[in-house]
Amino acid sequence: MTHDRNSVYTGHAGADAPLDHGWLLGHFKPPDDPRHSTDVEVKWGVHPRGDRRARWARGERRTALLVLVSGRFHVLLPDRTVILARQGDYVVWGVGVDHSWYAAEDSVLVTVRWPSVPGYAVT
Repeated sequence: MTHDRNSVYTGHAGADAPLDHGWLLGHFKPPDDPRHSTDVEVKWGVHPRGDRRARWARGERRTALLVLVSGRFHVLLPDRTVILARQGDYVVWGVGVDHSWYAAEDSVLVTVRWPSVPGYAVT
């Protein structure tokens, strides 16, 4: 991985993701880091089978996109459960949609949220 003043960063999601609970890009990165953004957040999520969100996310102020890379992953929404089972399956929800999740199998996902809102925990 490298980081230089020319706004270029190269790395590996598997190595970099654990440093911020999976988050690779967002407001929580240092301002001089090319991965700093107030517009968007990107996460490389690696979840072992049985992993689940500790509690529901409520009062969401962002839009989110989750894309399944591998595994089987359940996204719990107020009125339904969305099962991501095939590589490339995805779900999008908007502002105000409460949610939770659990990994039915070892799973890898890419999550994109926007905007990147300070004050939210990096979890």
